[in-house]
Amino acid sequence: MERYRLTRYAHGGGCACKIPPGELESMVAGLLGGVVPAGPGELLVGLDDGDDAAVVRLESGTAVVATADFFTPVVDDPYDWGRIAVANALSDVYAMGGTPVVGVNLLAWPREVLPLELAAEVLRGGLDVAREAGTHVAGGHSVDDPEPKYGMAVTGFADPERLIRNDAGRPGLPLTLTKPLGVGVLNSRHKQTGEVFPQAVAAMTELNRAAATAAVAAGIRCGTDITGFGLLGHLHKLARASGLTARVDAAAVPYLEGARAALAAGFVSGGTRRNLAWVRPHLVASGVAEEELLLLADAQTSGGLLLAGELPGHPVIGELLPAAGDGVTLMVRG
Repeated sequence: MERYRLTRYAHGGGCACKIPPGELESMVAGLLGGVVPAGPGELLVGLDDGDDAAVVRLESGTAVVATADFFTPVVDDPYDWGRIAVANALSDVYAMGGTPVVGVNLLAWPREVLPLELAAEVLRGGLDVAREAGTHVAGGHSVDDPEPKYGMAVTGFADPERLIRNDAGRPGLPLTLTKPLGVGVLNSRHKQTGEVFPQAVAAMTELNRAAATAAVAAGIRCGTDITGFGLLGHLHKLARASGLTARVDAAAVPYLEGARAALAAGFVSGGTRRNLAWVRPHLVASGVAEEELLLLADAQTSGGLLLAGELPGHPVIGELLPAAGDGVTLMVRG
């Protein structure tokens, strides 16, 4: 089959193509509150704090976790793109402390531009990762679109008393990160140069299942996953929802090999710059270089979990503190 550079067919790549967080919050503001529907179940987690997935408790006591995630190509290899997209979609369920049960494909494809055989490879990659996760894949939906996009809507379950939420933080809890940062700048370099970074692909296709299982068993009840809004963006949302301020020790944050070189060479996405601009009014980072802040705001795709609690085998990168006032949710020290 002829080799196509899939990233050339998209204006952005992966979670870096998300609508900027400030714009997104303004757009959905009118959907908050209102009349509670008379249907079955109790909504435990909705739009209020921008958590990773919706959670509804059924009368049986089980909590249903629902999410959807899709994006444009983040790598040129169609099979790897499929794997990354589904690992990313499943992560929203893991980030809530849940177990994914079934997923349905979401595919947009320029059928007159790119061969359908490539789309089949994308779907095969997604199916393989879902199988690795023990998750059923049952159909989905596809449309003819000028730009390729792929992802999955995923439904899972959780114990409602053991959910991991972004509004459950407490002062004094350490912050643990389960995957290194840096896939954003590496993906930007890949898109522009065609260079392949196996370490980035390995990080993006790694399931967050083991980390989530360990976190729930350890009694961790606050956390999120790190995707398109970067570490600083997602941590800002967690600290704001919990009414706290978070401190990040920049020197403790791990990065993938090559990430700093990609940053130095200028491979920074527009999404990363928008992330930093969004959190800057809430950020105190005296003496921390702009380049370091850009890495902390780097738009991740299928990143790791950020947990309010210590998880053996993973680095502690900061701590939750009492609210600092003046709208400050983030403090970064070098």
